[in-house]
Amino acid sequence: MDWYGMRYILTDQFDNLEKHTQWGIEFLERYTKFVKERSEIELSYAKQIRNLSKKYQLKKNSKEEEEFKAFLMTLNELNDYAGQHEVIAENLSTQITAELSRYTQELKAERKSHFHDGRRAQQYIENSWKQLESSKRRFERDCKEADRAQHYFDKMDADINVTKADVEKAKQQAQMRHQVAEDSKNEYLTYLQKFNKDQHEHYYTLIPHIFQRIQEMEERRVGRVRESMRVYTEVEHKVLPIVSKCLDGMTKAAESIEPKMDSKQVVESYKSGFEPPGDVEFEDYSVSMKRAVSESSFLNARGESRRRSRSKLWPLLKRNKGTGQEDYSHLPPEQRRKKLQAKLNDINKDIQKEMDQRDALTKMKDVYIKNPHLGDPDSIDPRLEEITQSLEKLQLEAHKFEGWLTEVERKLLEKGSESQRTQSSHFDSQGNTPLTNNYGQNRESYTEDPSTETTMQFKSRSTEFDDEFDDEEPLPTIGTCKALYPFEGQNEGTISMAESEMLYVIEEDKGDGWTRVRRNEDEEGYVPTSYIKLFLDMNAKGAKTYI
Repeated sequence: MDWYGMRYILTDQFDNLEKHTQWGIEFLERYTKFVKERSEIELSYAKQIRNLSKKYQLKKNSKEEEEFKAFLMTLNELNDYAGQHEVIAENLSTQITAELSRYTQELKAERKSHFHDGRRAQQYIENSWKQLESSKRRFERDCKEADRAQHYFDKMDADINVTKADVEKAKQQAQMRHQVAEDSKNEYLTYLQKFNKDQHEHYYTLIPHIFQRIQEMEERRVGRVRESMRVYTEVEHKVLPIVSKCLDGMTKAAESIEPKMDSKQVVESYKSGFEPPGDVEFEDYSVSMKRAVSESSFLNARGESRRRSRSKLWPLLKRNKGTGQEDYSHLPPEQRRKKLQAKLNDINKDIQKEMDQRDALTKMKDVYIKNPHLGDPDSIDPRLEEITQSLEKLQLEAHKFEGWLTEVERKLLEKGSESQRTQSSHFDSQGNTPLTNNYGQNRESYTEDPSTETTMQFKSRSTEFDDEFDDEEPLPTIGTCKALYPFEGQNEGTISMAESEMLYVIEEDKGDGWTRVRRNEDEEGYVPTSYIKLFLDMNAKGAKTYI
């Protein structure tokens, strides 16, 4: 194959390599765009999830937040779940998109440099070939001219009619042409040797080296694509454990829902404390015909009867919602007690806060007294006086609410006692076994003995009962109970219990929501009835019998 054939083959290879490497760069840019759009989708999805979580977020310290804890946990986990998609978007953007964009620019510059070197080497060998061809044609032309000059000299030398001067001139011309041809030959040989050397270096050194660098560049590009695809999956693999934890948290939130416990809380929350209405009394209108009493006394009796009937039914009647009063007397007893207790707790918190500020200012004043250069002790007195007045005001308010709370709790106890006695008499009227006298003798309580009610006192800032009894001997056990939920007995008169703990029952619930239990001879107190499961001994002394 001549040099021209090789030249066209190399040119064609360069064109193919240019097309292939350009296609590789275009694919790299396309993949970068793909990852960028995926990152934007992840970011948009995370934003929508966060907005959804924020939209349905419950108000802080609200009733909804207390009642819908599982849903609140789900929203929090969903917020964390959105955060993991933001992490995916950020990692894709920094580890792939940004890196590939920078590498693409470097790759373009490297590719341009390699093909520039190849084109320059190709141009150099083409110029060397042109010089060789030019010297070859010149040598050929000079040889032909030297042959013509030699033939002309031979012709002139053989012609007897030509002068000696003409022959000499022809001879000199032939010699000069031979010398020119010789010089052209030497130049041709020089260019030929130079071209052969350049050609060898071109095909065995320069072009292979350029092709090798292009090949290495292409391998690095393919390797970078492979690494980017690996990172693409690794980015998502890294967040999968956290995403799994978020989903586990949502599952745990769902499993934490206790229908029975929720219903008990609703009952406890909306329990009014009212007694069920009694039977409607018969109103005898025939009295007016008998004229046994005066008309005025009849009207009074009729009005009194209507008032009694309405007073028994009033919890069921529709009432207008008026403006709430400070003592919450417009609320049912149980709701009023809860409101008063919550208000009293808030006042006590404010009192504690003011006392902490007073203690801090007192310490600061002592420091100023010992170190006058730090500040003026008298400058603290106005603030101390202000806090003192605030404390007095809060303590008066707390005393006022304590009085209201004591009153409503006393009324609830009285209603509970009345209800218990009514229920006992109802059982007696139906022929059931009456309660033994020993039960009343051995179990003195604030609901069975009216005389003990007057001695019962409620501790301030608490809704629990004071455990002041005049028992001469321990109350008998009437059954056992199992704790369904843990209870922290922090108030006086109550006892703490752990979940699933078994305790002895010594006094049943009197309608106030509390049951008296005993752990051992020295530990006994009240626990919420809704927190335990009772196992009463029907044969025990004092145990009630239910049909």
